[in-house]
Amino acid sequence: MPNEKDPHAICTSEQVAWPRIAAIAAMLSFSLPTFITGLEIHQSSSVSNTLWALVIGSIILTVIGGAMGTIGVKSRLSSYLLVKIAFGNAGAGIVNIAFALSLIGWFGVNIDLFSNAVVRLLSAEFNIIMPEWPIDIAAGCAMLITTLYGFKAINVLASIMIPILAVVTAMMLFGALDNMPFIDFINLEKSADLSLEDGVAAIVGGVIIGAIILPDITRFSKQKRGGIYTSFIAYMIIELLVIFVAVFAAAAMQETEILSLMLALNLGFSAFFIVIAGSWILNSLNLYSTALSVEATFPHWHKKWVIVLLGLVGIGAAFINILDMFISFLAFLSDIFVPVAGVIIVDALFIKPHAYNASTLTNNARFSVPAFTAWFVGAAFAVCNGAIFNVSLSGITVIDAIILTAIIYTFFVKVIKPKPVNKHL
Repeated sequence: MPNEKDPHAICTSEQVAWPRIAAIAAMLSFSLPTFITGLEIHQSSSVSNTLWALVIGSIILTVIGGAMGTIGVKSRLSSYLLVKIAFGNAGAGIVNIAFALSLIGWFGVNIDLFSNAVVRLLSAEFNIIMPEWPIDIAAGCAMLITTLYGFKAINVLASIMIPILAVVTAMMLFGALDNMPFIDFINLEKSADLSLEDGVAAIVGGVIIGAIILPDITRFSKQKRGGIYTSFIAYMIIELLVIFVAVFAAAAMQETEILSLMLALNLGFSAFFIVIAGSWILNSLNLYSTALSVEATFPHWHKKWVIVLLGLVGIGAAFINILDMFISFLAFLSDIFVPVAGVIIVDALFIKPHAYNASTLTNNARFSVPAFTAWFVGAAFAVCNGAIFNVSLSGITVIDAIILTAIIYTFFVKVIKPKPVNKHL
């Protein structure tokens, strides 16, 4: 995708109109994890808290995604190269490894979700009984091949699938309305074990990584405001609507599991579009972003072989039931690298915006003490909050961690002003 003269540059011919980029970001909202998030919140929260959590969580994601997406448009760099500028070459290597581990883990998790869903749908709709492992391999290979063709292939696939998925989601909504009028849903009384803060945390936590790595796709936007528009469409409109439909449908049908809900609504074959298309796009982007992170850390490695190797690792992870044993580790990794956004947003928009371009990478510092220190403190706070102590301003640990990281980084740069460690030292 980069041109031969400058390995970091985005050619004019590779740039596309922002709605096509927004289509890719919006596609992620039609994936199984998004619907599952809605069902889980519905089970444990009041209707009022659920609706407020949706709105507040969507606003937070839109702001963070808009900031990161705008940085991607202005710099034309992936999120992993932005990390290099903020943290230095050596510091970024550590951060990018965490990115890669988390994303390849989610690749395996989503293949697990996908194969389990397909097996159940085949059994329910066609009375076909088959094991999960052939589906793991076939799905993983399809996602791998799509990623090999890069951003354009993912973009074409998303452009084709999103109208279909929008129709299927609308079918889910109208099917739910046939069983429960909207006014009955608003007046529904139910137990609320989940607080508003926890509901917001669930909305934000499931999507925040995607918002942070949004530059991976917004860097291709022709329009300067493509990052803001993409974030608004993806999180303030599509994500909010999809989770709301899942919540409302779960209430109307009194179902707590996504596939049972789809079958109860008589979606039948249409459910396959949500399962297959949503998972396909989501995992292709996961693998694409993982390859970018490895490429940023090891620029001399051949990109296509990196994608093949990472895809095979992700498929292998699905085979060892990664869904059962890896979720807690992925949550831990999320806590570790989510505060990275605090450093990049402050650095790129306020402290040294002039440095966020490809030319900086040719003479980049080896290590940024302020960035690494701020990230370490923010990550430690995210990991320990709730487990060792319980301190919160926003009620959402990852947001508190981002804000804390940004404040510490700004203090170091503006007050202490340590010199970056030069790459030649």
